Amino acid sequence: MTRSVATHSSWTFLTNHAHVLIAVARRPDARVVEIAADVGVSTRAALSILRDLEEAGYLTRSREGRRTHYEVRPHQPFRHPSTARHEVDGLLELLGP
Repeated sequence: MTRSVATHSSWTFLTNHAHVLIAVARRPDARVVEIAADVGVSTRAALSILRDLEEAGYLTRSREGRRTHYEVRPHQPFRHPSTARHEVDGLLELLGP
């Protein structure tokens, strides 16, 4: 019996932080509301995650006119000790643009 992915919404393999990072890699000029919609979180949650990722050095933020531009910083290690020897670049290559 095959189960649909939609029926397994109680957990996912990737965190919302990973999904936001992937969304930024795909569309660096996306507005926060668009990132939130892509990931399936509230705008407030997306802002919080973006702040976390920026503070941890995974992305940078700059203003271009009235828009915010996000840029993923390459070669950053995963945060979990069991995967820290790997860089997030591999994840972005696999699931990114």
